[in-house]
Amino acid sequence: MLTLLSRERFLQQEPMRNHTTFKIGGPADYLILPSSLEELTRVIEILKRYDVPHQVLGNGSNILVLDGGIRGGVIKFESAMAYMRREGKTITVGAGALLKDVAAFAADEELTGLEFACGIPGSVGGAVFMNAGAYEGETKDVVARVRAVTSDGKIVTYAGDALRFGYRKSIFQKTEEIIAEVDFVLRKGERKEILAKMEQLQVRRESRQPLEMPSAGSTFKRPTGHFAGTLIEETGLKGFSVGGAQISMKHAGFVVNKGDATAKDVLTLIEEVQKRVYNTKGVKLHPEVRIIGER
Repeated sequence: MLTLLSRERFLQQEPMRNHTTFKIGGPADYLILPSSLEELTRVIEILKRYDVPHQVLGNGSNILVLDGGIRGGVIKFESAMAYMRREGKTITVGAGALLKDVAAFAADEELTGLEFACGIPGSVGGAVFMNAGAYEGETKDVVARVRAVTSDGKIVTYAGDALRFGYRKSIFQKTEEIIAEVDFVLRKGERKEILAKMEQLQVRRESRQPLEMPSAGSTFKRPTGHFAGTLIEETGLKGFSVGGAQISMKHAGFVVNKGDATAKDVLTLIEEVQKRVYNTKGVKLHPEVRIIGER
């Protein structure tokens, strides 16, 4: 692999706590940082040739990496895969770009439709993978096409219904293909109005979410007819802690890292919350955060 990548882009035994917003996680055997779509296809070919398992890490914002770390390779896109270009009402974006940066780019280009994403910390690839959403907007609303790399290193394109978007779901959770490039189709708008809406949403986010502490975003999916944070707060669990993991005092739908949390702390807390909410409210909570790695 070092014949293809420099030592700065092929790291061994790299702690995943340095690459997730939760600041939690054991080491990955290999952290691979490809700089282009062509390089990514070659990396996939090499990993397959030597039967090395691999997975993709976006911005690490919706992920809990377990304390035992990750066996095999972890592919992460950085600035070289964060390009953005406009053609008409379409913005083509590398999967490594941050969704909030794409929203800002769209605003500068006077294109509307991505305002909901201005505060979402994840990468474009992660947003498509999970159909990320906020404030009544979802990634599926603005995605037209996705180019991905198969396990054989081939490039395939998905569009329309083939993307199989649902609540926090996409086709890529089943195919395990690597999202590489996304086309967003937006609408013409007025820059002043777009920026005003983004500012309004950002103020709402900052006032309601514990952005000052490490977390993976919303911990639980929204149960039908309820809000997870409300159920947790009504069960008396706001501020409840296990080790360094805590239910946020600001928003009970978030588990935060007080500074020294382990993945085991987070999992134990999640399980306790699920049990108490079900016993008290009769509602099952399911994690929204993606859990990867070994215990």
